[in-house]
Amino acid sequence: MYGNEKRRMSAIILAAGKGKRMNSDVAKVLHQLCGKPLLTYSVDAARALNVEKIVVIIGHQAGLVREAFKNEGLIFVEQREQLGTGHAVLQARDVFRCYDGAILILCGDVPMLSISTIRALSEVHSLEKSVVTVLTTILEDPSGYGRVIREGNAGGISRIVEEKDASPAERKIREINTGIYVVESGFLFGAVCDIGNENIQKEYYLTDILGIASMKGLKTRAFITADSYEAMGINTTDDLKKASERMTTCK
Repeated sequence: MYGNEKRRMSAIILAAGKGKRMNSDVAKVLHQLCGKPLLTYSVDAARALNVEKIVVIIGHQAGLVREAFKNEGLIFVEQREQLGTGHAVLQARDVFRCYDGAILILCGDVPMLSISTIRALSEVHSLEKSVVTVLTTILEDPSGYGRVIREGNAGGISRIVEEKDASPAERKIREINTGIYVVESGFLFGAVCDIGNENIQKEYYLTDILGIASMKGLKTRAFITADSYEAMGINTTDDLKKASERMTTCK
């Protein structure tokens, strides 16, 4: 399954959120960046890896998102209740019921990921024979992000803790989760079924699959991107402006 053999890969794109901080009724992934809806960038990134199928988890304004991407060959799955990222991924379980391969998990509001970074993430996952590999980055100010905890798991990740649930010592960690993963399908859907919501947000965090893998003695890995801008999520109109400026500058 690993090594030089070409492995199966599909993608799940998380695109169900409303994006309250955008101060708009428009679904976040439909906001325009350089003349394209935000979701376009994640779809294009998945296609660049020649994935077998792309499943988009939709929620807020689901009908409008379907309409905007109706001719793109995507599989849409609706998350009717916004119960967290783990719950969102669980909605795709039936689509992958007979699938044996890796699943690339992208966020519909992270448009600046380079194809080379996603390929490198996938290659690390395959070469290391990991069940879950997460894209991380190092920030001078990691405020607001989930922190990567590496204790007791040489070379891997023992868990990811969201900032609201982190201890003062954990909040000092500068390596953060980007929300981008490659996960073995056989592990993924069993793990998201085991996720609890014993946290301040009372949500089912996808990040908890790292802790589940670690407790089971399964290999987890991280790939650190040196360019933290690649992992920038669009949460406000200011973020959208910054991304637009950077994309224009980098062209």
